[in-house]
Amino acid sequence: MQSLVFKNILLIILGLMLFSCSQKAPKTKEAGIKKLTNVIEVIDFYTTHRCVTCIDIENNTKYTLDTYFKREVASHKIVYLTLNIDKKENYKIAEKFQAIGSALFLNVISKGKETPINLTDFAFLKGSDKDIFVKELKSKIDDALKKL
Repeated sequence: MQSLVFKNILLIILGLMLFSCSQKAPKTKEAGIKKLTNVIEVIDFYTTHRCVTCIDIENNTKYTLDTYFKREVASHKIVYLTLNIDKKENYKIAEKFQAIGSALFLNVISKGKETPINLTDFAFLKGSDKDIFVKELKSKIDDALKKL
């Protein structure tokens, strides 16, 4: 019974975090979605107003890619996208991934087949702890690269 209560409280807290983001985000470069193959898209959906955790998720994701996947990013084997879901031009891609707020996805595109991996729960639970976030995101990307 206590476990169920704990889970419900955790879900309420996570929901509040997702919808209470009110801090302005730093400027980010937005990229359009192209039809790619044999690639991993790291997609960071965000809203115009973001909380500290949302910004940490973006910063820690960038750090992970810059530190451990520089070659893959340079060769476009990994593509990093930051998309403001409040902008009309991003509505369709947000709808495709069912991103209604801040969210983090890996989209593994291999042989024309897309396999989205929703990392949103992980990102919000670990986003403020850079060391843990980076270690676990690196592992998730390494696993995704094996699928290409």
